[in-house]
Amino acid sequence: MDFLKRTWAEIDLDHLAFNVKQIQKCLPKDTRMMGVVKADAYGHGDRYIAKEMENLGLQNFGVSNLEEALSLRESGVESDILILGVTPASAVQKLSDYHITQTVYSLEYAQKLSDAAVRTGVRVDCHIKLDTGMGRIGFHAGDDYIATEQIISAYRLPNLDFTGIFSHFSSSDDISNEGIAYTKKQKEHFDQTVAALEQKGLYFKVKHLQNSAGVLNYRSCHYDLARVGIILYGLPLDTLPDCDIPLKPVMSIRSAVSMIKTVQKGDCISYSRRFTADKEMRLATVPIGYADGYLRAFADKGRMIVRGQYAKIVGSICMDQLMLDVTDIPGVQAGDVVTVVGSEGSCQVTLGELAGIAGTIHYELACLVSRRVPRIYQKGGKTVGIVDYIVEE
Repeated sequence: MDFLKRTWAEIDLDHLAFNVKQIQKCLPKDTRMMGVVKADAYGHGDRYIAKEMENLGLQNFGVSNLEEALSLRESGVESDILILGVTPASAVQKLSDYHITQTVYSLEYAQKLSDAAVRTGVRVDCHIKLDTGMGRIGFHAGDDYIATEQIISAYRLPNLDFTGIFSHFSSSDDISNEGIAYTKKQKEHFDQTVAALEQKGLYFKVKHLQNSAGVLNYRSCHYDLARVGIILYGLPLDTLPDCDIPLKPVMSIRSAVSMIKTVQKGDCISYSRRFTADKEMRLATVPIGYADGYLRAFADKGRMIVRGQYAKIVGSICMDQLMLDVTDIPGVQAGDVVTVVGSEGSCQVTLGELAGIAGTIHYELACLVSRRVPRIYQKGGKTVGIVDYIVEE
């Protein structure tokens, strides 16, 4: 299999399998793992990632929207899929036909979904979403129990089958005393609301609350599912003492030197003359830029690995290209592989390092790897698949 060796992302399925096994050790035996594969599996490519997760035994997946759910079905995923966000009520036929579970987050939305399902003559599987403190979507679940009667009304609507109930930790990666207290309060609100509903005769087959940080930091939570996202991909989170687990990054990003040039003292480099050489230098042009998801904010502080050594970025990062200082790295030539994110020898560049430069989080950077960057899937040291979005479109 071949692809344009301009800039590409290598996806290590063996590392994915390693992470799954490490995470399973954190879960009670009766708690299943939901693989969260929204945003194209956090930029890793949902088709291969979800199928590999199925091969590893996962039977539940979480996505953001209907399009993502249909993408999984079209790629052959047969496991349960939960849409965590909003789906227009007019799409009930597809929800039913493709056996996709929809989140219900308000009585108003439940009524619209039910009306559409009755008109269409279908039934829709649903999970109730409680807002226990995230403040995003969901039936308000607090000490006042406002949600209980609204959920009972939604539960009784025709053509909706409520098989699950869940909420979402907002601060489970906040290991300060305040963060811990807030997370425990969220759990309390969830448990109290579920208990109040059960007292009214409403029972759910599936309950889930933990996200990735919740799995690591709050292992006493015993629910039917745990929604695991970012740690599946080997990207670490802040953990309480003794709660960290070994993880392996699933994605590496590579490029290749396109040109080597010598510049003289006083020569200006890139847009806005951002960099001026203070001596004779050798620069390597690399075909990656912000249109690939490599942010302009990485200029000046960003670095890559060439021939086992770090090379600093000089000048502004362009849409499609950037320049590296390789003056002190012998033998660099056009065609040399450049490690943008990943390891080479004793050198490593992580998404966390780049996130620190840009003042953001590694989640965002993984999702920003653009669709013109082919994903190359590797297993057992061999390439087992390629997804090249631009060519396929």
